[in-house]
Amino acid sequence: MATYTLPELPYDYAALEPVINPQIIELHHDKHHAAYVKGANDTLEQLEEARDKEAWGAINGLQKNLAFHLSGHILHSIYWHNMTGDGGGEPLAADGVGDLADAIAESFGSYAGFKSQLTKAAATTQGSGWGVLAYEPVSGRLIVEQVYDHQGNVGQGSVPILVFDAWEHAFYLQYKNQKVDFIEAMWRVVNWQDVAQRYAAAKERADVLLLAP
Repeated sequence: MATYTLPELPYDYAALEPVINPQIIELHHDKHHAAYVKGANDTLEQLEEARDKEAWGAINGLQKNLAFHLSGHILHSIYWHNMTGDGGGEPLAADGVGDLADAIAESFGSYAGFKSQLTKAAATTQGSGWGVLAYEPVSGRLIVEQVYDHQGNVGQGSVPILVFDAWEHAFYLQYKNQKVDFIEAMWRVVNWQDVAQRYAAAKERADVLLLAP
């Protein structure tokens, strides 16, 4: 079976200045994200060893570790592509993301309401976590999820399409303890083209992800 690998950044370290400085991008990607990839692979090896030896004393911890590291890897992989130095603003039909803009308005009442909810969800995560815009396949609507650590408070089957990393390693070197300032700044680099593509793909896969309501 294939192992997980650290994806390359879709831009250079300085591409998101001044919102995120190059030092943070380098450390965040090359050290923190890489650690989740290694953690997922190491845990899979430990689970293989447990199966071979029929030694299940550590199964609860191993399953938790796999969820933690794998979710960290997936969320970070989305995170890098959710941002661009040419991003920001509001998603508009004139920019080719009309379906996403309509879905946001339908699901949250307005773009302003959505932006306020996701900002608050990301900025008020207890400890470390994420604010996530996800496609929920049962109702076909968009929802905001407040993800603590990497996997808590997530609706089963929901597909993340926009993620705001609210762990301290994502901002502390630049924003100190002002998480709210970092989240507010993040809106200036959102790559709506990427988010719209993820929304379209999630809708197409909905009947595969959930076979029965």
